[in-house]
Amino acid sequence: MLNKRQFLKSLLLSAALPFKLKSEAFLKEMPHSWTAEAFEDYWLKIRNDYKLKSDYINLENGYFSMMSQPVLEAYLEDVRKVNLEASYYMRTVQFDNKQKTKERLATLVGCAPEELIITRNTTESLDTIISGIDWKPGDEAVMAEQDYGSMLDMFKQQAKRFGMVNKMVSIPLNPKSDDEIVDLYANAITPKTRLLMVCHMINISGQILPVKKICDMAHAKGVEVMVDGAHAIAHIDFKISELNCDYYGSSLHKWLGTPLGAGILYVQKDKIKKLWPIYGEYAVADDNIKKLNHTGTHPVYTDLAINHAIDYHNSIGIKRKEERLRFLQNYWTSKVKNTKNIYLNTPEDTQRSCAIANVGISGIKPADLAKTLLNQYKIWTVAIENTNVHGVRVTPHLYSTTDALDQFVIALKEIANL
Repeated sequence: MLNKRQFLKSLLLSAALPFKLKSEAFLKEMPHSWTAEAFEDYWLKIRNDYKLKSDYINLENGYFSMMSQPVLEAYLEDVRKVNLEASYYMRTVQFDNKQKTKERLATLVGCAPEELIITRNTTESLDTIISGIDWKPGDEAVMAEQDYGSMLDMFKQQAKRFGMVNKMVSIPLNPKSDDEIVDLYANAITPKTRLLMVCHMINISGQILPVKKICDMAHAKGVEVMVDGAHAIAHIDFKISELNCDYYGSSLHKWLGTPLGAGILYVQKDKIKKLWPIYGEYAVADDNIKKLNHTGTHPVYTDLAINHAIDYHNSIGIKRKEERLRFLQNYWTSKVKNTKNIYLNTPEDTQRSCAIANVGISGIKPADLAKTLLNQYKIWTVAIENTNVHGVRVTPHLYSTTDALDQFVIALKEIANL
């Protein structure tokens, strides 16, 4: 017979196990044939799992993609459970539950659990690597102008502090081939290069880069590769183990649909030992990735909620999800392509992007375009001003409808003709 302590521990451990989705029944009832009508009916059912504001159309899901209602309700229950047990939970099963969550994440992304930690976001993950390398004066790192600003800032800090050198490339929007991009990075590498950072999916344009080919090239030259996968996990179908990268960071509150403050960091097993942790963790061996995961007291129910997001994601399936997201992007971009005064900042090759795209209108600043879309058409986007990307980023989600995208297309064409 279980004593009270054992009973409570088993009850709390169950919080990290898969839950039964309220929408599970219809998700398993797949149409016998994917006619256009059945296709849209299926995604309308998915839409019903999201509580949406009625006063604007949300086409900016790249920053934070909201939780579905089944995930949100399960998450709130986790908050109540943890709050009920308070310090008892924190001192007994907190770490067991986090380990279970980590193991499920490792299966999802395709790596060994001992090569993965749960972080708060991509920035924290990749900054852990950038700041963890023992830089020497003259060491070089290669990156792109289109990379995320927070990581570029961290590289600048290392340059200022340690005298390392940052070398920049610029990614073309419409490369002739993968080789053009691979060669761009290859030509920036010298004998002093220690690290190459590359985006899996560029956040401002949605462009998907040939990461494995870049990794293979860099490794042949003796250079490690760190991948910014902020937008790739649970968005496109791949496994980290297939990429041949050394480090990989991502945010789970984007396309996996977790609460805010959930991310991952992957470090290849033989690269862990040499990294310096941001915070001292001397109770952990140098070759144990947990040394990089000294978080202190944090919202542990977010760790639990990752499980619910995984369940929801798996019930749909990554292949079906990727197909839908690419369909939505191609649906609206095909309707404005070659329209006077409208230009796209996303690759023409449909396999080089997925949900994310960027659009601009000649003579209108991105900030003004975003403001007009919101104030006059009740459509929420985000303005982007970068080296070769000037427009608004448009990011539909699984709950987005073709009707909503039609309204967006009409708005763009009206603004373009003003």
